[in-house]
Amino acid sequence: MSKENQRDVIVNRLKSKGLRVTPQRFAVYANLCSRRDHPTVEQILKDLNQDFPISSQATVYTSLQALRKVGLVKEVLLEEGVSRYDANVEPHHHFHCRQCGSIKDVPWDTFDSFNLEHLPYLAESYEVTIRGLCDRCTGNN
Repeated sequence: MSKENQRDVIVNRLKSKGLRVTPQRFAVYANLCSRRDHPTVEQILKDLNQDFPISSQATVYTSLQALRKVGLVKEVLLEEGVSRYDANVEPHHHFHCRQCGSIKDVPWDTFDSFNLEHLPYLAESYEVTIRGLCDRCTGNN
């Protein structure tokens, strides 16, 4: 996909959710769409300010919250006190390497569906987090 087409796709997604297309929202969402590592606010800020400092942590956070609110971004909580963000909002699970900290998406259909009907409360959703060592850390790459 050309850069111009990518730009149009991002602009159309933002508009389709009723968001005003600001340079900050565009930059934050484009950055998230281009990566698979589930970055923190600080990692996104570092990327955006790499060539020319234009964003603050508050601006990135505000943009992420607006994107999250309309369903374009998911907040991923895999470690205590660390919020990460993901532009893949389709149902999926996560693998978290306990040694290097890498996070990988795990396809939703990897597991048979869980029967939530027998729980003593009303469950609305679930997501599995698998923890262990990635191929790189076990030397199996």
